[in-house]
Amino acid sequence: MRILVLLLVLLPLAGCGQEFAVVVSSKSAIKELDEARLRDIFLKKRSFDGSTKVIPVNPIGDDPARRIFEERILMMDRNELNKYWVSNHFQGISPPTTQASLQSIKRFVESVDGAIGYLPLSMVDEGLVVLHEF
Repeated sequence: MRILVLLLVLLPLAGCGQEFAVVVSSKSAIKELDEARLRDIFLKKRSFDGSTKVIPVNPIGDDPARRIFEERILMMDRNELNKYWVSNHFQGISPPTTQASLQSIKRFVESVDGAIGYLPLSMVDEGLVVLHEF
C-alpha cells in the first residue's frame, strides 16, 4: 500500500525532467522563433509571424508540459495567466485553442496551417520542425 501511495505522489513529477520542444509542421514557412515572439504568440499579442497566421495550441488542463511551458516561456504561473485571460476577455481576445492530449496536439500541428504547439522532445519526428527547446 505504501508503495502505491508513493507512486501516486511521484508520478506527476516524472515528466518534469523531460525536455520539451515548441514545434510547427515541417511544411510551415516558420523556421525559427525567439522566446519573446513565442511569448507574444501564446499570449495572443501576435497573430502573424511574417505573412503566416499562427494558431497556438496548448494541452488542456494541468498537463506537466503546459505548466513547464507557462513557467519557462510565458514566465507566468497559472493564477497570473488566469488574470491575464480574464482581462483580455473584455477586449475580445481569447486564450489559445486546446487539445485533449499531446498526441492530438501533434496531429493538429501537422495538419493545420500555422499551428504551433509544444511537445516532449521524444514525440518530435520528421513531420515537425523544432523552433525552440525548453
